[in-house]
Amino acid sequence: MSDILERVRQSARELPESEERLSHGQHTFFVGGKQFAQFRDNHHGDHKTVVCVRVSSLDEQAMLLEAAPETYSKPAYLPTWVSINLAGEHVDWDHVADRIAASWELAAPRRLLEAGGR
Repeated sequence: MSDILERVRQSARELPESEERLSHGQHTFFVGGKQFAQFRDNHHGDHKTVVCVRVSSLDEQAMLLEAAPETYSKPAYLPTWVSINLAGEHVDWDHVADRIAASWELAAPRRLLEAGGR
């Protein structure tokens, strides 16, 4: 688990003004006071290792869930987010980093986006 968390942490922490705090016992990443990613390992006994990220809309969420059910799932307690499966040998870490960055953009304050974002 620690190697997986470190990969998520590296992707999240390289983004401007990101910070990590525990939220409900989960490693959670914030920008401007808003969550943009949350690492979950066996959250509430679900036996999944995932990173949860924001999506732009329920339509995007539905599209991702339908297109790649082996990669994406709907996380508990986070509407308009998706969970990305981090278990197994074939995790596309570039894709995970891109989704974390896109989530950061959805949460980041306007001043960071106007300054060039990531």
